[in-house]
Amino acid sequence: MKQNIPLAERLRPENLDQYIGQEHLVGEGAILRKAIESGRIPSIIFWGPPGVGKTTLAFIISKYLKRNFYVLSAINSGVKDVREVIEKAKMLPQAPVLFIDEIHRFSKSQQDSLLGAVEKGLITLVGATTENPSFEVIAPLLSRCQVYVLKSLEKEHLDRLTDLAIETLEKEYKIKIDVSERDTLMQISGGDARKLLNAIELVVDVLSGEITPGNTLTLTNEKVRQCIQNNLVRYDKTGEMHYDVISAFIKSLRGSDPNAAVYYLARMVEAGEDPLFIARRMLILSSEDIGNANPNALLLANSCFDAVSKIGWPESRIILSQTAIYLACSAKSNASYLAIGEAQRIVKETGDLSVPLHLRNAPTKLMKDLGYGNEYKYSHDFSGNFAFQEFLPEAIKGKKIYDPGTNPREKEMRSTLRAMWKEKYGY
Repeated sequence: MKQNIPLAERLRPENLDQYIGQEHLVGEGAILRKAIESGRIPSIIFWGPPGVGKTTLAFIISKYLKRNFYVLSAINSGVKDVREVIEKAKMLPQAPVLFIDEIHRFSKSQQDSLLGAVEKGLITLVGATTENPSFEVIAPLLSRCQVYVLKSLEKEHLDRLTDLAIETLEKEYKIKIDVSERDTLMQISGGDARKLLNAIELVVDVLSGEITPGNTLTLTNEKVRQCIQNNLVRYDKTGEMHYDVISAFIKSLRGSDPNAAVYYLARMVEAGEDPLFIARRMLILSSEDIGNANPNALLLANSCFDAVSKIGWPESRIILSQTAIYLACSAKSNASYLAIGEAQRIVKETGDLSVPLHLRNAPTKLMKDLGYGNEYKYSHDFSGNFAFQEFLPEAIKGKKIYDPGTNPREKEMRSTLRAMWKEKYGY
């Protein structure tokens, strides 16, 4: 029979032995498992994709610690709610666990309200975020927390969840269920356990009415696909397509399709997405996918982020639309993105190579006597403000790291570099 509590909640594990995935953190002998079992837990931030077990780990921690457990969601909680928990914590013999879901959505002032309580040990904070905490959590709070990175679930984990779900639903619906094909379920889940369990529960609930007791409900790729498409609103009622839509939005911008970009932007606007989340993604894209093909893209995206931070819905949708259209229509280049990746690869491969003597700083007489800064050519003393000299360490001299794109602006940059450096870098 159909349950009111979602399957994902009914199957939520209550201890580490039932927990599926994240073996690097909670497997036998893993660092977080040892901390949990010892009962000595610092304040923590779990960073990882949706549906990989961040909330579940928080619940398990509270059970092991046997302390009061408070839950806040950054979407609908504020400073007042945080202060209420802190006041309750002051009356308890042991610091309670405060779990804050989507902590990256807390403003600076909201995060500031946690600082004192975390620092004094009044609460043990467990925050969950899908965003890089280095950017989304204020430095003072981040420095007081241990960050653990959770990984996307592998197929073997999703298979185990599927088996567990089917076993549970067979008992509840009193029918035999055979999952003859799993590809579509896996594609729908995208590594998200909650999406997988929601999909399985929806399909079984919809199709079980067609099965008489004693017969078998067979789930094929086609049946699953049709069922989800026909019941998309039910399946995605909690907004779990959030990451699929933002992915489509970014790929549309990168693919220079303003029509698709604005469509997916409208999807997010209508769903009540955080406008700063959208603006932040465009800011990243403006450098990663456009870069020096059009430097104004970064300036506009940054202005968009600033403007949206000052203006809420519904007006900020216009600013987001203007910026999205501009980015979609802009020339594209990932040359800067590739350049820093190549430079990091060289650094890791070659280590700390010696900086050429003529480029070194010489603040003391000894350093000057050792040749630091000698023979350095001050560019502005030369025609065209350029002097041909070596800037890279000896071991990698002549190595071309930045390779301009084929767009008009970077073609011009390539021409300028070729005129200055001749054959040195092969421009």
